[in-house]
Amino acid sequence: MSSLSSSSRLSSYLPEGWVRALSAISMLWITTAVGAGVVFLTQVLLARELGPAKFGLFTSSLATITMVAPLAGFGLSQYWLQVYGVEGWAANRWLLPSLRFITASTLLTLSIIVVWSLTGAPADARDTLLLLLPVVLGILAVNLLGSQQRLEERHHALALWQLMTPGSRLMVAVLLLLIPTLAGRFVAVGFGAISLAVALLALPPLLTMLRGGMKLKGHGTRPEATAAAAPPSVMHLWSQAWAYGLQAVLYPIFFQISTVLLKYLNGNTQAGIFGVALGVMTAIYLIPATLYQKFLLSKLHRWAVHDPKKFWMVYRHGNIAMLVSGVFIGLLLVAVAPWLVPMAFGESYRPVVKVLLVLAPCVPIRFLSTSVSSALLNEKHMRFRVYAMGLSALLVIVLNVLLIPQHHEMGAAISTVIGEAAMLLAFYVGVQLFHTNREGRA
Repeated sequence: MSSLSSSSRLSSYLPEGWVRALSAISMLWITTAVGAGVVFLTQVLLARELGPAKFGLFTSSLATITMVAPLAGFGLSQYWLQVYGVEGWAANRWLLPSLRFITASTLLTLSIIVVWSLTGAPADARDTLLLLLPVVLGILAVNLLGSQQRLEERHHALALWQLMTPGSRLMVAVLLLLIPTLAGRFVAVGFGAISLAVALLALPPLLTMLRGGMKLKGHGTRPEATAAAAPPSVMHLWSQAWAYGLQAVLYPIFFQISTVLLKYLNGNTQAGIFGVALGVMTAIYLIPATLYQKFLLSKLHRWAVHDPKKFWMVYRHGNIAMLVSGVFIGLLLVAVAPWLVPMAFGESYRPVVKVLLVLAPCVPIRFLSTSVSSALLNEKHMRFRVYAMGLSALLVIVLNVLLIPQHHEMGAAISTVIGEAAMLLAFYVGVQLFHTNREGRA
């Protein structure tokens, strides 16, 4: 009772907006911590039950699907945040072309995966890739509905929505543990079925939004009457959103390509070792992603146009907070990895420890690059981000090709660290290039 009363007294001293923000951030961080734990536990169960070789085959196939999946929607979810942040309610004019754009890009993406699975993929990965095909629909649904929830500032719903896929995947891993006779193909079927269910659940609220039923926050009440305007064409939408789409495509290539190249250049076992390490890093990266992608992004788009002073205050404080927390968590990773990995995954995954020790510098680098890149929001900035991410991804690919044959998973880890550092440097240069000598500059 005393803690509740003290919490109540504390909230009485804070502005109402601060209380709402702290409540939303707390909820998102709690669910992120739960989500990170769920992702980690799922990795542990799958890795232990499948073994390095089978787990490597599965995780490299999932990484392949994840790299191609952003072609569906092609960054439209991110573009919605930008255009609604600038235009407010008037941005509803983009909804009809959005529906057409989503349909065409999704069909194209599914076709690409099917053709690659049947003609270019290794024989042992063909069935797994086809069974994971619905993952494309699941990722698209999570991104689109997540953007709608951010625009409506329904942070509790967003937090629960983001937990649905990892929570369901954990159930698949538990079933594999309880029934060891189930094969790796069962995991692919389970992941595909979950993604299909997520897509079907997202369909009704997304259709409501696309029909103009969104409850937009931060732009006042909805005007009773707006000037009639013809919706933009799909090609006009493409011309505005292509940079967001390329960024959405380049990020998973940058992040997942090492796992895929390890499978092709080394084998399933090495891909499995690196896949476990990358799974741990993915769970850690949820921390800055929660703050910037789930809570701040739609607000940053709005503040960048309508309240620059607040925008730059958040930017500066965010950089400091992300650097300090990133260094702390990176050091914590170095301290706990040597005993946690063998205990959680088993002795066959002990090589993961060395990979994580190499990847540890990526933690403060990624935390800081997330906050630095938050100043690059509009179309011109996004084009620069695409070039920066594209060059970073190309650097990672080249380094992997050079280092993997001789250094195996350690070569992939070194390539990843260099790529993360290059991307942070590029984002910093972009902020200085676009914002130097402006009022409230970084």
